[in-house]
Amino acid sequence: MNSNTFRAPVRRTAAAATVVALAVGPVLLAAPAAQATDGEHREGKAGAVVLRTGLDVSLLGETVKVPVRATLNEVQAPESENKTALSVKVQGAEEGKPIDILSADVATSTATVDERKAEGYVNLVKARVHVPGLPALALVEVEKVTSKAVCEAGKKPVAESNVLGHVQALGKKVTLTAGGRTQLDVPAVGRITLDLSRTSTTTRTAAATALELDVEVNPLNLGVAKVKGTVTLAEATCETPDGPAPTEKPTEKPTERPTEEPTQEPTEQPTERPTEKPSERPSPRPTEPADDGGITTNNGGSTPTQNLAETGGSSATPYIAGGALALLLAGGVAVALTRSRARARG
Repeated sequence: MNSNTFRAPVRRTAAAATVVALAVGPVLLAAPAAQATDGEHREGKAGAVVLRTGLDVSLLGETVKVPVRATLNEVQAPESENKTALSVKVQGAEEGKPIDILSADVATSTATVDERKAEGYVNLVKARVHVPGLPALALVEVEKVTSKAVCEAGKKPVAESNVLGHVQALGKKVTLTAGGRTQLDVPAVGRITLDLSRTSTTTRTAAATALELDVEVNPLNLGVAKVKGTVTLAEATCETPDGPAPTEKPTEKPTERPTEEPTQEPTEQPTERPTEKPSERPSPRPTEPADDGGITTNNGGSTPTQNLAETGGSSATPYIAGGALALLLAGGVAVALTRSRARARG
C-alpha cells in the first residue's frame, strides 16, 4: 500500500485538534475571571473566654436590680492573643464589697488565626465560681475543663469540649451526662441547671462550651434577695478563612472569539517519513483465476501453465496472423483477375 494512505488520518487529527484548542480557549480564559468575582477574601476569626456571667441581682428592700456582667480572659483574633488571669472581682452587689466571681489555679484562653486556620482554646483547672449573697458556698466547682474549636480551610470545622474530674454545685457532687443537662435543687437555697459539653458546627463555624449554668438562687443573706441568670465556663469559637489568596492576577476579560479561525486543511506537514519507498512501476493487475490447474498466487490469481508473449497475446498468435495474411493476398489476386477480365471484354 502506498505510504500516503497513512498520512490522511494524521492530517485530519491535527486539524481537529486545532479546532478544539481554539474553541476551548475562551472558556479556559473565562474561568479565573469568574473566580475573581465570587466576593471579597474572608479572613478567619477565633474567640475564647474562661468565664462569662450574665446575672441580675435583686437586693433586699430595694426594687432595683444590679446587673453583674463579668468576663475573664476573653480574647478575639484575627491577631493571635492569649490571657492567663486567675480571678475576676465585681463589687456593688454584696453590700458594696468586692467579691471574687471566679478564682482558679490555671485559667488560659488563646485565639489564633492565620491564612489557613482559625482556632480558639480554653483550659481551666481547679476553678470555683461564686455569686453575690453566698460567700461561703461555691455556686460550682470543677476539677478541669477544656474547650477547643478549629476551623481550617478545605476541612470541616471541629468543636470539642471535655469536663474532667469531679463537679460540685452548691456543695453537692453532681453526676453529669455527656452532652446533656442536669438539674439540681437545694432547699432554701435555689436551683441550678447544668448544661455539659455543648458543641455546634456549621459549614464554616464551630463553637464549644464546657459548662453553662442556668442559675436561680435565693440567698436572703448580705442584703441579696435573689440571683438569676447564666454563667458560662470555657467557651471557644472559630470561623473558617478562605485560604491563601491566588498569587496570579486572572484575565480581566475573556476573549469572546478565537484569535484565529481554523483552516480547512492542515498547515503542518506529516512529522514522520514513509517507511517504504513507493514502487516506480505500477504492479500488474491480477489475472482471473484459471481452471487449468495453475498455482494459486498471494493476490488471489493463478500462475498460467503456458508462457505468454511480451505483448500479452497467446501462443496461437503467429498462426492467426499468417492466416490473415494469406486471406489478404488471396483477396488481392481475386481483384486483379476480375479487373483483367473486364479489360479483355472491353
